[in-house]
Amino acid sequence: MLVIENQPKPKTRVIPASLAYEEMNGEALPYKGYLEVLAGNKEIEEIMGSSSLQAAVVYAIGLFLGNNLNRKKYLITTNESGLHLSRGNNLANDIAIFEKEKIRLDDQYFNVAPKVVVEVDIKVDLSETSWTSEMAYTFAKSQKMLDFGVEKVIWISTHNRRIFVNTSDQEWSGLDWHYADFDQDILVLDDCVLNLARLLAEEGIEWA
Repeated sequence: MLVIENQPKPKTRVIPASLAYEEMNGEALPYKGYLEVLAGNKEIEEIMGSSSLQAAVVYAIGLFLGNNLNRKKYLITTNESGLHLSRGNNLANDIAIFEKEKIRLDDQYFNVAPKVVVEVDIKVDLSETSWTSEMAYTFAKSQKMLDFGVEKVIWISTHNRRIFVNTSDQEWSGLDWHYADFDQDILVLDDCVLNLARLLAEEGIEWA
């Protein structure tokens, strides 16, 4: 079985904290486009927001979850909510579903594992980090969250219209994921089933 491993590569620059999207294993991972900011070709505000496509997909999924989950029991967060796992591991989540009884809201990152995390595409530039590929980063970030206590991680790729899912009861092998197309049903939590193709069609969200 093919196992994707991350092989360290030399770093060429220190990433300014203001340009870091998240931190993993003590390493700052910058927003895509940060090199243009460093070169003076863009302002920092131009790279920190979501793309129009990502924002629309996250909104549609968040709205769907809010309408199909027990909101008295669960808190559904969006807007790249921060998740503090440990020193040197501070992640951002596109969508996270928390059990309300387990969290306390304040002005800090969440430090309790959500039950489910949904990620839409990748916002980090890995070109000058120790991560060799987006796939290695995706798997590593997902495993970090599963080890922290997240029960299910759902990654959505708008580029190839694929979804892949890993749960905490699966033995990690590097490629032990459930893959699905947008038109397949995905069990999110409890009895909430997401068919992304149908949802996007209902919302009138389409792209080439």
